[in-house]
Amino acid sequence: MRHRIFNDEADEDLVFVMGWGNRWTHENVSWLIGSCANAGYRVHAFELPTNIDDFKADWLEPIAEYVRDLDAYQLLAHSAGALVAPFLDGAENHVYLSPWWGYGDAFPDRLLDLVGRVRTDFPFLPTGGFDREDLGERTTDHQLSTAPGWISPAFVRETRHAQRDLLEIDHDAVVFCSLRDPVISLRPIGERVPASHVVLYDGGHELFSSSARDQYVDAVLSALEAGASAVEERPLVAV
Repeated sequence: MRHRIFNDEADEDLVFVMGWGNRWTHENVSWLIGSCANAGYRVHAFELPTNIDDFKADWLEPIAEYVRDLDAYQLLAHSAGALVAPFLDGAENHVYLSPWWGYGDAFPDRLLDLVGRVRTDFPFLPTGGFDREDLGERTTDHQLSTAPGWISPAFVRETRHAQRDLLEIDHDAVVFCSLRDPVISLRPIGERVPASHVVLYDGGHELFSSSARDQYVDAVLSALEAGASAVEERPLVAV
């Protein structure tokens, strides 16, 4: 797992667990990291391995061990990163961007069940890929060209187990998501997070790739600072 610190001279820590396939070299991810750094955070950014055969060993434990050395921190997690984040201890506020707490409609349970029974961690299953409409209008050619195109049955099996075993979401957590997201299921969000703690944006899977991202970045930063109280009076969709 790759890890990098941005704005090391800052006094307040922010742990950012990226989504599957996200890199800090992607312009849109870099924009979000820069926004957090400019707000005064020392950003501890984690890139998740794109293929795993053990959720705890490959994704969770390296980050969980790392955050034990932080006295206090805010937690920001996108997509698959939000599958890891609820298992981490010590965060003051939790902000989730398009949390991947369930597979989207394009991946039916029956198919995932069959795939998960294949005992191999070799990534031979094509993802089908995502385009700008799926991710967001600001998605760059570089991001699309470096997106992983294959997953393994072990990846499917381990991520589904993690989704089923997901811990209770912090009562003060805030979720930003889009109703047009083709990647994730929105149902687990509605089951775990009060509607007043959910901010809907107009776009695809990635808030930081949305053409409306500038309208929401202040709300993300406010939620990191103050938790759900920062968004409870906010309209579900900004006009």
